[in-house]
Amino acid sequence: MGTRIDFNCDLGEGCGNDAAILPHVTSASIACGGHAGDETTMRQTLRLCREHGVAAGAHPSYEDREHFGRRILDVAPADVARMVRDQVARLRAIAREEGVALAHVKPHGALYNVAADDRAVADAIAATVADFDPALALYALSGSALAQAGIEHGLRVAHEVFAERGYDTRGRLRPRGTPGAVIESLDASIVQVRRLVAHGEVLADDGSVVHLRADTLCLHGDRPDAVAFARAVREALEAGGIAVRPFGAAA
Repeated sequence: MGTRIDFNCDLGEGCGNDAAILPHVTSASIACGGHAGDETTMRQTLRLCREHGVAAGAHPSYEDREHFGRRILDVAPADVARMVRDQVARLRAIAREEGVALAHVKPHGALYNVAADDRAVADAIAATVADFDPALALYALSGSALAQAGIEHGLRVAHEVFAERGYDTRGRLRPRGTPGAVIESLDASIVQVRRLVAHGEVLADDGSVVHLRADTLCLHGDRPDAVAFARAVREALEAGGIAVRPFGAAA
């Protein structure tokens, strides 16, 4: 097909399967204290990234460990900027000690979804990343306000699609807890992955086709079968002639 994709996973969230997932992905977004993670988990995950040659990024979130960062909080854009800066700085300090260069920033959970449509929040995140280190890539939901804000702030933007999440007609992720929000079947996930990566499209909840740019493909590392999913998705991509490389890596 002549297609390539970055395969990323959200890690360092205390799920205990990072070491088994990392050999199958090319990028990792590491929890840095907002919804999960502490110095120990950040250091351990960075070391695993270094061992497996996986690009490491920061995964900042609302400061809401109780709800795993998946509850929308009433936080002003200025406070979002502070949270993102503090969390990314925390991870980078440890990464430097471990000899690992950070490659990207990807907001987590509710913050990620809010930034997909709230331009003020999107601008706060993008401006913070650009000010912190303009060499960092910004991972954003494909076609979202965050992706546009990143471009306008001069960042390299990876338009992100999801292996095992359902979509609505606007190309947004269906809210967790609603029917079809999470794809449980590995076979169904593989069908969606192939369609997204090879054709840039996904079936929405009403059966219509939504076109999406796919630079990076995400798998959630907190699902109990994440290791099996990671292995199967990687094998399916390569079997389809798709090159799996970190975002921005040379061909």
